[in-house]
Amino acid sequence: MTTHDLPSFAVHIPDAALEPEPLDPGQIVSGTPEVTGKVLWESADGKQLRGIWQITPGVVTDTEANELFVVVSGRATVAVEGGATMEIGPGDACVLREGDRTTWTVHETLRKAYHITLP
Repeated sequence: MTTHDLPSFAVHIPDAALEPEPLDPGQIVSGTPEVTGKVLWESADGKQLRGIWQITPGVVTDTEANELFVVVSGRATVAVEGGATMEIGPGDACVLREGDRTTWTVHETLRKAYHITLP
């Protein structure tokens, strides 16, 4: 069964078990951040993803997808190249645009629930 075939469900995000998602070493600016995550649902065409993602303290760069996320725990500063610098923490919702180049300075292990739309 694929995730788009699952019935409606609920997940307690703070306690959800996550799986390692190794970072490309080229993304790490400083520290030894580790990423874990879990896709909870994926559309049949693979263009919509909903899940949970976590990163431990450190500084990393990324090129973003079209994403809406809500921070469940932790704190970070997200600087968008040529745009805003956002201080995010528990309860904050954030929208990132496809192609945004970001630098994440993670101050406390950050866990978020996300929805990503791929082109």
